[in-house]
Amino acid sequence: MGVEAAMAGKAANAPTTYSPSPSQKPARPIFEDVDWVRADGRNFHECRPAFMKTGAANAASGSAYAEFGNTKVIVSVFGPRESKKAMLYSDIGRLNCNVSFTTFAAPTRGQGSDNKDFSSMLHKALEGAIILESFPKTTVDVFALVLESGGSDLPVVVSCASLALADAGIMMYDLVAAVSVSCIRKSLIIDPSSDEESYQDGSLMITCMPSRNEVTQLTLTGEWSTPKIHEAMELCLDACSKLGKLLRTCLRDAASV
Repeated sequence: MGVEAAMAGKAANAPTTYSPSPSQKPARPIFEDVDWVRADGRNFHECRPAFMKTGAANAASGSAYAEFGNTKVIVSVFGPRESKKAMLYSDIGRLNCNVSFTTFAAPTRGQGSDNKDFSSMLHKALEGAIILESFPKTTVDVFALVLESGGSDLPVVVSCASLALADAGIMMYDLVAAVSVSCIRKSLIIDPSSDEESYQDGSLMITCMPSRNEVTQLTLTGEWSTPKIHEAMELCLDACSKLGKLLRTCLRDAASV
């Protein structure tokens, strides 16, 4: 399916995807000593179907909704507006980010520190892409709510937040796309689901500005060999490039309505 048709809707017969490589069958089992395929039928290097739209919250300056497989996220942006806290004069604006989960986002989830970590990581992913000098002495607030946690939650939050910022008219150097890869035994699984994340030996997430080919954040957990890191980075960057095209298509479609 072409990129231009990505935002035409969630077509039942041909869902949108941004797979970074041609389809391949898994070369070997990963969870059990039997032939294993991903529960949703994707190959190891295939991302989930993606649906995105802007204008999801009327009361916000800008907003967006994203649905990647079973992961569903809504992001609202408010501002630029005067900060409630006393601030010294600054030639640049201030970015606040908050990520939270609904109580029904997952059957079981230990929240708290995760939310705080996600908020900090979202801030780091977006800050380098926003032209903070364009709104001095004011604040932009980004509130992300994970409605359903289906895996790769933070990458979806980052990409959705980028759309919401653009919808709010916040000046940016480029949109920000984010993709993660899980390492399970010797296999690399892109855009993992929750079940796949629970089996991972390590994970790598990249957030980048695709048009500028600049990485805004790289997060690595677990044990990795240098060749595997390079392979995972290539997968993420390729997928981010294609996801960036879907983000721009979403904005163009919204502007043409």
